[in-house]
Amino acid sequence: MLRLPSFTYLEPRTLKRAIQMKTNAGPDAMYVAGGTDLYPNMKRRHQEPRTVISLTGIKALRKRPTDRRTDGHTDGRFVLTAGLTLTEIAGHRRIRRDYRAVARGAELISTPLLRNMGTLGGNLCLDTRCNYYNQTYEWRKAIDFCMKKDGAICWVAPSSPRCWAVQSSDLAPVMVALDAQFLLVGPKGERVVPAGRFYHNDGIDYLTKHADEILTEVRLPRPNGWDATYWKLRRRGSFDFPVLGVAVWVRWDGTEIAEARIVLGAVASHPQLVPSAAEVIIGSKLDEEAVLAAANAAFKPSKPMDNTDFGLAWRKEMTRTYVKGALAELRARRR
Repeated sequence: MLRLPSFTYLEPRTLKRAIQMKTNAGPDAMYVAGGTDLYPNMKRRHQEPRTVISLTGIKALRKRPTDRRTDGHTDGRFVLTAGLTLTEIAGHRRIRRDYRAVARGAELISTPLLRNMGTLGGNLCLDTRCNYYNQTYEWRKAIDFCMKKDGAICWVAPSSPRCWAVQSSDLAPVMVALDAQFLLVGPKGERVVPAGRFYHNDGIDYLTKHADEILTEVRLPRPNGWDATYWKLRRRGSFDFPVLGVAVWVRWDGTEIAEARIVLGAVASHPQLVPSAAEVIIGSKLDEEAVLAAANAAFKPSKPMDNTDFGLAWRKEMTRTYVKGALAELRARRR
């Protein structure tokens, strides 16, 4: 049985107090929300904080989803607090109606039990994953540790100077596709970061969020002539991490596509925006020719590696299949 190491557990009631605790505890402290990612990692000795600061008791992170009037601060966006559970997001009537890609991404994560525990902020800050990293301490020691934890080599690409662990969040590619905004709060105050700039393409340094900052809000754009969807490939249909995620956002102008974004998940260390795939459908009516061209354009930069489930060539081919399916779904909705 894998057991948690010893650590000090703190439970602040306000954001200010949580940040103070993190500052006092220093680099050996970490924040935790639902704990569905951090605690398993601690059991496998991937992450070893001496102090764990829980965010579950902070009411500001558990407010109900709401519209805010355009006031120059939120730009009239729909605001989700980061402490909302995945179950709450997946079942929220307004989210299911106006932001169905967000609801879909949330309901495809893990199991009902873990969706009751896991939070929006936790999933967006999910640790990157790899077949050579997400193992027990003894397994990793037997092959000689990888550079993501305790070692100096990436077993996925031994000659590479960087870690290739993949971003396996389901909601991250959705938020990048929607061009959501993230509100971060830290010792130096607040800052707003576009979702696309929240992630690094590096398996170790995968977030632009500072360690002492807390993701507090996700701000979604107003529903105004756009639509989006999310498709997920995984081995087990009941629950599993994605080995491919496809998030597609389009804005319609009459019967034609005026803007588009196509984002691939679980094929890189960050949600991979593919501008070349989006460009070929702009100005089209999402006819078969345009859909196929976009799928082929997304296929080229999709470069899955030997760090998740299934074979590389098949996973790459499924990029084409899933982009075609997602675009066909959006076309069918418009009819």
